Amino acid sequence: MVKLRLKRCGRKQRAIYRIVAIDVRSRRDGRDLRKVGFYDPIKNQTCLNVPAILYFLEKGAQPTRTVYDILRKAEFFKDKERTLS
Repeated sequence: MVKLRLKRCGRKQRAIYRIVAIDVRSRRDGRDLRKVGFYDPIKNQTCLNVPAILYFLEKGAQPTRTVYDILRKAEFFKDKERTLS
């Protein structure tokens, strides 16, 4: 099973997270299938690759609670509802 979850990058006390599609059995910083965005909690910036995220969600990938909240704040699901309707 594939999940969309955060992968920690950056230096000490200056964390930046990549949003990645990764196998459930992999470690947090393990090998990912694809990078689909990043999140900087210090600057509160988010960059998303929307087609890649849609592809993995359609294939059955489950976002973690944190990634789901990031996508919701970026109004990702509102855009998805418009394209499906």
